Amino acid sequence: MDIVRDLASKNAAVIFTNSSCCMCHSIMRLFYDLGASPAIHEVDRDVNGRQMEWALRSLGCNPTVPAVFIGGRYVGSAKDVLSLHLDGTLKRMLKDAKAIWF
Repeated sequence: MDIVRDLASKNAAVIFTNSSCCMCHSIMRLFYDLGASPAIHEVDRDVNGRQMEWALRSLGCNPTVPAVFIGGRYVGSAKDVLSLHLDGTLKRMLKDAKAIWF
């Protein structure tokens, strides 16, 4: 669990993904379209990927990817992020975490 918390705290926005996951790609695209440059950790390509997946599961991430952290705090999976985007909260969270400036 420490590996995920450590990585999540190093950047304003962090997304744990799988390279073949279409929802992961959609969430990354959303962040880029909003002007954020999240740190991306692909669990299927990272040397510590298996450990990251177990840590994400122990944090309650289900499914394990995409797992989105903003300001070091777990925000949720794709459906949670999309809900936050639709109600305008996501952009405010990114601003508050200084992941975007406008």
